Amino acid sequence: MTEERERADNDSPWKEILEAYFPQAMQFFFPQTAALINWQRPHEFLDKEFQQISREAELGRRYADKLVKVWQIDGEEVWLLIHIEIQAKPEDNFAERMFSYNLRIFDKFAKPAISLAILCDADSTWRPTEYSYNYPDCSLVFKFGTVKLLDYQNRWTELAASDNPFATVVMAHLKTQQTSKQPGERKNWKFSLIRRLYEQGLEERDIRNLYRFIDWVMILPKALEAEFWQDFKLFEQELTMPYITTGERIGYERGKEEQTQALVLKLLQRRVGNLPDEVRQQVQSLSLEQLEALGEALLDFSNINDLLNWLAVN
Repeated sequence: MTEERERADNDSPWKEILEAYFPQAMQFFFPQTAALINWQRPHEFLDKEFQQISREAELGRRYADKLVKVWQIDGEEVWLLIHIEIQAKPEDNFAERMFSYNLRIFDKFAKPAISLAILCDADSTWRPTEYSYNYPDCSLVFKFGTVKLLDYQNRWTELAASDNPFATVVMAHLKTQQTSKQPGERKNWKFSLIRRLYEQGLEERDIRNLYRFIDWVMILPKALEAEFWQDFKLFEQELTMPYITTGERIGYERGKEEQTQALVLKLLQRRVGNLPDEVRQQVQSLSLEQLEALGEALLDFSNINDLLNWLAVN
């Protein structure tokens, strides 16, 4: 699997896991905000609303952002803007972008948003928390909540003891960072973290969701990947659980997604011509269900604008 493919897909596992376990994410990363929310009422992901305010999405920039409507305990509606900064290097205008999104939400929808950021980079000194300016007759200070995943390196025992799904997410992220040049060590940690899911006695759905995240971010060279699957197949055969083929199913699903993606990209090139890199990356970030829908829709495309319009609403 190429380095470019890894970058192209890097936000997708975060988006999927955030949607699957949003209350747990809030309770794990932002417990004070989570305490304001009535989790007995359903939350709603406002993807189309976010698309309307996201200039970066229009330009093909890649971030794992979620705009979510929740209800406070006092009965009032509130919107949460969750940004996951996955880029390898810190971004100079990050705080300004956080302010800009918050302002656009209020301007377009007349809704104040609680802005929160999860920082996945490896620079311990980069800790943006506010955007401000100050003039004699006008000033502004916009503060937003941040969590730095790097800080969990010193809390490994706490992570290992937690049953919150995002403890596993953070463990997988940290070990992926730490083993970037140690593929053998990464293979061992990948095996250990997935085995831990079974040892925790999780439901099959939770094992599959977290297994998929770990498998997606902890990418191995092909030879080590084959060794990993062989080792894990032996481990699953020793279990007496009714879902011992979890690994095989997820491996099959991943293979099917890659095949579908390659086919859709090939058909698009024939239909609308060569795709710009940012458009290709958008297509590569689609889920299997979205890829299948695009495979049907592209039959009616006549130029690249048809593709761009489809991506804007899906």
